Amino acid sequence: MIKGVILMNDKGKPRLAKFYDYHPAEKQQELIRKLYGVLSSRAENVSNFVKVDSLFGPDARLVYKTYATLHILFIFDSSENELAMLDLMQVFVETMDKCFSNVRELDIVFNFNKVHAILDEIILGGQVLETSSSEVVKAVEEIYKMERAANSIMAVPSITSWQGR
Repeated sequence: MIKGVILMNDKGKPRLAKFYDYHPAEKQQELIRKLYGVLSSRAENVSNFVKVDSLFGPDARLVYKTYATLHILFIFDSSENELAMLDLMQVFVETMDKCFSNVRELDIVFNFNKVHAILDEIILGGQVLETSSSEVVKAVEEIYKMERAANSIMAVPSITSWQGR
């Protein structure tokens, strides 16, 4: 099971943090700080796979990848394959690239709802739902198309609002 997905910048500031096990907000912040400490102390020529038993319990692992100024972290248990998680991370990044055309940190900050929607189409409740970035893009576009349609319906004045004029 996937325990969490975190996107943080190279200064350790979280841009997205989604935990699939309950942790109070203070505990989440502490975990993010400790994970940043683990990442910042690692050499560049070592593996992107880390055991994080002390933070998330037995058999907890972390896979991370750095894209420009963003660190993307997936925390998972032994029931998940490490290479599959690395591939899933690539699907997540490719999908964000398709939605934002060369995703940047500011895209994540200013479009956090869309990033959460993308992540929810890929992973829900710690389980992988979809591994095709094109299918995820279609689903997210459909969500936003329905949202725009709902907003335009809400903006149309009703007949009863015209009667008093």
